[in-house]
Amino acid sequence: MLFSVLSSNVLMSCLIAFLTAYLLCFLGMPKFINKMKSLKKEQPIRLNGPQTHLTKKGTPTMGGIVILLSTLVSVLLWCPLTNGFLWILIFVMLSMGLLGFYDDFCKLKSSSPNGISENKRLLIEFIVATIAILFAMYLTPTKVMTALQIPYFKTVFGLSFLYVVFAAFVFTGTVNAVNLTDGLDGLVSVPLIISFICFAILGIITGDLTLARRVSLFYIPDVWVISIFASASCGALLAFLYYNKKPAQIFMGDIGALGMGAVLGMMAICLHQELLLAIIGSLFVIEALSDVIQVFSYKRFKKRIFLMAPIHHHFEKKGWSEVKVVRCFWLFSFFMGLIGLATLL
Repeated sequence: MLFSVLSSNVLMSCLIAFLTAYLLCFLGMPKFINKMKSLKKEQPIRLNGPQTHLTKKGTPTMGGIVILLSTLVSVLLWCPLTNGFLWILIFVMLSMGLLGFYDDFCKLKSSSPNGISENKRLLIEFIVATIAILFAMYLTPTKVMTALQIPYFKTVFGLSFLYVVFAAFVFTGTVNAVNLTDGLDGLVSVPLIISFICFAILGIITGDLTLARRVSLFYIPDVWVISIFASASCGALLAFLYYNKKPAQIFMGDIGALGMGAVLGMMAICLHQELLLAIIGSLFVIEALSDVIQVFSYKRFKKRIFLMAPIHHHFEKKGWSEVKVVRCFWLFSFFMGLIGLATLL
């Protein structure tokens, strides 16, 4: 049989969790949008950004609150509450969500696109990452605890104590890369959904001894709960996309981008597929690198490599419509997701 009884049960739980989160977010978002409009909580627009973005003025933000709450309720309903990996994911999602909430609050209060300082945010992210990583290592079999697997080649090597530093870098990098990608209507939702689908599949396989051995992946008991969490996240994001597609009725805000980015990064760490995340989520990597390269080039040489960073703004400056940029980036994410899953063949 291709799937064990455990895997079959997980698949059913994934479907139910997806539908639950979808309905909660889809039904709850209109009320939240109206509430934010009545409070006049509008997303501050960058004055030095593309001129087409000025039309977005007046659009409410912090839609991530509904995304995270829908995901949370769904996983608490359909995941076993004794599973340690569940609480790791909840911890990072809520911790980074609260950080994003505070960042959004600072922006709204000052009516500026600038929130808390970058150094302060990175420090908090590293602290949260370290706590979650150590807990995840405690739940992981000893021989896998600090192991890293190279995709396709299935080569495994241990990082020893350096693993915590490496994993923390992956976590913070993912959180901030997802946040940078959230710059156009509907842009970040689909790449996140594609990534979560991939990790839902990986979670089912990694948590099943027979399947894990068949495709030469690590076997980690109880990690299959990641699949249910990923499915709930997909449901909430798909519902949100209905309200965030151009023209957006509401923005995700840092609360949603940081919260969902934290979940994605921690899933890769729990599954010990950090390098595979760089392939599946390569759009996030490119967005982050474009911003880093732009900042470094300007500070070091006083020259800009891109017309504007992150890179999705570069294409807007070149005359691409927002819809064209978003669809091309979605297609790229889909393609890279398939390449990432090809490692299972």
